[in-house]
Amino acid sequence: MRRFYNSADGKISGCPFAADRRLARILRGLGQVAALPNLPAMKVSATLTSLNALSPLDGRYASRGQALRPLLSEAGFMFHRVRVEVAWLLALAEAGLPELPPFSSQARAELERLVVDFSEEDAERIKAIERTTNHDMKAVEYWLKEKVAHHAELAGAAEFIHFACTSEDINNTSHALMLSSARNDVLLPALRTLHARLVQKAIDHADQAMLARTHGQPASPTTLGKEFANVAVRLERAIQAIAEVQPLAKLNGATGNFNAHLAAYPEVNWEAVSSQVLRGLGLVQNRHTIQIEPHDWMAELFDAIARANVILLDLNRDIWGYIALGYFRQRLKEGEVGSSTMPHKVNPIDFENSEGNLGLANATLRHLAEKLPVSRWQRDLSDSTVLRNLGVALGYCLVAYESCVRGLDKLEVNVEAIHADLDNCWEVLAEPVQTVMRRYGLPQPYEQLKALTRGKGITEEALREFVQGLDLPDEPKARLLALTPRTYVGMAAALARDHRLTL
Repeated sequence: MRRFYNSADGKISGCPFAADRRLARILRGLGQVAALPNLPAMKVSATLTSLNALSPLDGRYASRGQALRPLLSEAGFMFHRVRVEVAWLLALAEAGLPELPPFSSQARAELERLVVDFSEEDAERIKAIERTTNHDMKAVEYWLKEKVAHHAELAGAAEFIHFACTSEDINNTSHALMLSSARNDVLLPALRTLHARLVQKAIDHADQAMLARTHGQPASPTTLGKEFANVAVRLERAIQAIAEVQPLAKLNGATGNFNAHLAAYPEVNWEAVSSQVLRGLGLVQNRHTIQIEPHDWMAELFDAIARANVILLDLNRDIWGYIALGYFRQRLKEGEVGSSTMPHKVNPIDFENSEGNLGLANATLRHLAEKLPVSRWQRDLSDSTVLRNLGVALGYCLVAYESCVRGLDKLEVNVEAIHADLDNCWEVLAEPVQTVMRRYGLPQPYEQLKALTRGKGITEEALREFVQGLDLPDEPKARLLALTPRTYVGMAAALARDHRLTL
């Protein structure tokens, strides 16, 4: 409509409804809105808060990712770099180098204290040094030298800090430690908590018959517990796959060949020294690398996590659908609002939140898995900026898992709605009837039931009348007559209680 309004003179031209005064007022208003001057952006504090953070992981959802901050934040990265540097220096002192005799117990304790007592203030100091070096790894090295300068024994060994290392020796080992801890101490416990909820629901609702739906249409009944068990078994396999990924690391120099090491000390078995350090950190040595560890194990881990997330995405959508069907009610929370205009609404927001955050997590995980194993020749820096987003990928995972658990805990089974659906779908018994007819050689069993039920359903009485007229032995006929949609669930209840569901 605005194309008919000339804001310069306030007149309407070329509009077939120019005589309509109400429309004229609307168009005039649009012109006035368009003429408003640009407003300045709001003033935002220079200090990062949960309200001015760009990422919801540092804002709205900050509390949910708290367990990852000591591991995958920049300060956490610095801590792990210090840990690796100290481990390398301690190993060098035991490697028989003439210029670096073994450290005294006091010196060793001082180095270990640098790791144990590392704080955010220490991280701030490293950042201050980096503002001069413009190199984050060199800043860590200089910070270590600064910290040991007051200790005569360690000061004399200062040039063996970062000895023969490339930055990526320290970085890749740190990343392996960070991801190992994040996986073992944060991600897997969160997934196991979710898995335990599913197992409990499988057991609690093992006998609750439910109409299944294939292609969205009524299908052979199952039980509610069996459907939870299906997801629990899938998730259990996914959790196992995540847990089994073996982190790898390397400490072998600028292009993976121990060049500088052998130039300085050709008599030392550097591969053994490197392997020993990595084993002490709980890692496995990758003997064949370029400047960077190729990150294939990381891709394997991220792919495994993404597969688990896809299973949970499927769960979220299915439960959303069952809530829409009325199979579940959601426990109300005092004061909570479902809609700003429709007071009656109780929305499945936890499952929707989980679904959305799983999508964000997997978008990041997939990029990490596809990008990190690719590096130009012996190394380019494109992996470095990507690796700074490990916390983003796993942070969205945690938000999604917590939302899913919260949603599961709110569910209440609406037995009446489930039974009403079953009682209105006697046509699902066409399957057992035609199958028994096949066994006893009755003519055209499938075709007879198709003609009787397809696209039009059937009543209980009509189906029983059909079965009564079949030339079947008494025992199978009695079994068919005793069947109802609520009892035609096969092994569903037993499968829901399968002891192998428990991790």
